[in-house]
Amino acid sequence: MLVAAVGFAVMGALVKIGAQKFSSSELVFYRSLFGLLVIWLYILQQKKPLATPYLGKQVSRALVGFVSLVLFFYAIAHLPLATAITLNYTSPLFLAILTPFLLHEPPKKTLALTLIMGFVGISLLLKPTLDSDDWLAGSIGLLSGVGAAWAYVHVKQLGNLNEPDWRTVFYFTLISTIGAGGWMLFSSFHVIDWQDLPILLGLGLSATIAQLAMTRAYRTGNTLVVASLAYLTVVLASLIGVFWWHEHLNVESWLAIGLIILSGIISVRSTSVQPTKN
Repeated sequence: MLVAAVGFAVMGALVKIGAQKFSSSELVFYRSLFGLLVIWLYILQQKKPLATPYLGKQVSRALVGFVSLVLFFYAIAHLPLATAITLNYTSPLFLAILTPFLLHEPPKKTLALTLIMGFVGISLLLKPTLDSDDWLAGSIGLLSGVGAAWAYVHVKQLGNLNEPDWRTVFYFTLISTIGAGGWMLFSSFHVIDWQDLPILLGLGLSATIAQLAMTRAYRTGNTLVVASLAYLTVVLASLIGVFWWHEHLNVESWLAIGLIILSGIISVRSTSVQPTKN
């Protein structure tokens, strides 16, 4: 999940650069298209089979993930960025609620507390604001968090069915490419120049690496530990802002980052296997 956090943080930085020219629908489309090409080349080279006995579950995961992404971009367009991100990162909290019912994994109290601790850190770092007139956009942003949690449940279920990570990512990028292509029909279109290709290729590559790592993490790890480590994406994105765009973080922000990192450390240690004594 740490690899996924790095990938998503880099992807976010490239989205910020690409947003200077391209619309949200275009960025989602190019992220999905170039990611699809990357995973497709890997499948062809390794001669991996795409046929799956769980096609319905794969399509369901892809659709839920894509709808969650669209809701998130809607929230970004109608809310302050920090508020939209905070609402989307309620997904680990919703995942803790869904896990006992859909995955039959009763959460440990320590893990539930670390999720809350991490979310408090996210809120202190981003300082979200919400006006009374923003109830619709705020509700949609919250739904994007619910959708993300539901998508992660699908990922875990597919992992329990021994579906390989690359196949799950392939179907997600395929559905997202088709969906974003349809979305682009209702928005503006900008011609790609040669200097745009490194950004768009990097966007697709970082997103694909992050998706593969995240899928592997949910398939092999404790669901709520992985969810708590997802908060590190915001930390890494903030650090990229400091070093790349020279953004300033005050003392409160650094304390919030420390709280997020501490929540991740506690969550990992709470599930560490203790050596048995003979």
